[in-house]
Formats: sequence, C-alpha cells, structure tokens
Amino acid sequence: MQLRFSKMHGIGNDFVVLDCRQRAFPLDAVQIRALADRHTGVGFDQLLSIEPARNPACAFFYGIWNADGSPSGQCGNGVRCVAAWLHRAGALALGHSVTIESPSGPVTVRLLGANEVTVDMGEPVFEPARIPFAADATADRYEIVVDDERLDIGAVSMGNPHAVVVVENLTAPALQRLGPLLTNHPRFAQGANAGFVQWLDRRHLRLRVHERGAGWTRACGTGACAAMAVLHQRGDVDDAVAVELPGGTLRIDWAGPGHTLWMTGPAAFAFEGEWPVPAAST
Repeated sequence: MQLRFSKMHGIGNDFVVLDCRQRAFPLDAVQIRALADRHTGVGFDQLLSIEPARNPACAFFYGIWNADGSPSGQCGNGVRCVAAWLHRAGALALGHSVTIESPSGPVTVRLLGANEVTVDMGEPVFEPARIPFAADATADRYEIVVDDERLDIGAVSMGNPHAVVVVENLTAPALQRLGPLLTNHPRFAQGANAGFVQWLDRRHLRLRVHERGAGWTRACGTGACAAMAVLHQRGDVDDAVAVELPGGTLRIDWAGPGHTLWMTGPAAFAFEGEWPVPAAST
C-alpha cells in the first residue's frame, strides 16, 4: 500500500499529516515508528490524522501520535498545521473560526492568514490529579528530585502534562541529562513534556522542550503555553508573552484563571509524498 501524506511543520516542530476523512486510520504503532524514522522513513516529531468528528459540535477530529508510536492528547504546533491543511483542502476559510476535536477535547482555531493560525488552547489545568502529577495540593512550585538533584518545577496540563523549570542558561550541559529524566519521572504517571525556560523580561521567554515520545524538538506549542502559564501564575510575566524556541517564536496570551489561553504562530507545508507501508505487525 502506498500511503499519501503531507509533511508540515510549525516553527520546526515537524509532522506527517494523513487525510483519514473517508477511511480508517491505516497504521499500527510499529508502522508509525517506521514512518517516523528519519533515516529509513519520512521522519517527524508527531503524526497527525484528520478524521470525521466524534463530537457533533466539532467539524473534524485530529489524532496525534508521537514518533515512538504512543498516542498524545494535544499538540499546539500540530493543531495549527491541521488548520492550515483544512484551509488548503477548502474546509476552512481565511478569517473564519472552526471548532475541531482533539483527543483532549474541542479546540477552536482561527485562520489569520494562509499560514498564520491562532488557537484557543483552553484554560491551563494546575490541579495535580488532573495533570496527572503526584502532589498533596496545588502549588505554584514543587520540589522534585531528579538524579539526586533537587529541582524547583511548575506542573500544568495543556491537554498533556508539562513540567516547567526556570533556568539561567539554556545551553547548560546538564539539561541534556535532566530533560529525559524529568520526562519519565515517576511523579508524572503518564510522563511529561519537560520545558526549560529562561526569563528574559515580563513579555519575553526563551524555551527548550524535551517531549515525551519524541525527545528534544525544535518547538513545542503546548510547552510554550505551559511555560507562560506557570510563570503567569507566579506573577512573573504579563498577559501577552513572546516565547522564543529553537525553531521560531510563538505569541501566548492569557489573562489568568477563568480565561482560556490563546497561542498564535505559523504553519508551513514542506512537501507531499507517498510512503510504501510495511506489513502490519502481528
């Protein structure tokens, strides 16, 4: 079977997008990992499928799989690519909003330009049980031990779990070791995206993210949202923040509890292709 796909990216966070509006999702976890291989497959951080909505209040559903074949609940850069893909397919007009269904629930997107999308990412979730994160009570900071080192983290869900650590130097060699360990820390029952954030001023942050199921990526949209939300809760940033990632910059707007958080940034097409699907695993 030849699998047709679109290769896309949001500030360097790259995706393979599959049109599953009129067919079932065709891949198992072994096939997803083969497609994700950057040497022998196509390569991606996440795989996105565009499918009929399960929720009648939504126009479409999109599925998310990490490069290791595991499912994901949300992907901020990915949903912008889904919106741009729908626009090119004639299903979303410029300047219009549409609600699409993610594995974590409905998401509203608005197409500002052919490749510029703003997304209502919902309200950040800080209650530990809903992240999920093992803690006795909700707090702005938690002390966590990683490889015998005590870290001060923020914990939040943006439809997927995040650990946020404020650092002075994003190039510190220790981060290469701490990122994977924090992603797999036992206090995060489902793992976590580990974000290391450098505070520049009240309207500017710099960020690196080690994503569960994908490793270090050039950008993480939900990670940018999580970093802003954690620092906003601490009173360290304003309601609108530019978050600079290795692949580019996202704008995050959040007025605080009781309000939803908005993420704005680009989405780009790289190429179209066909991939010979290996036999399904048994």
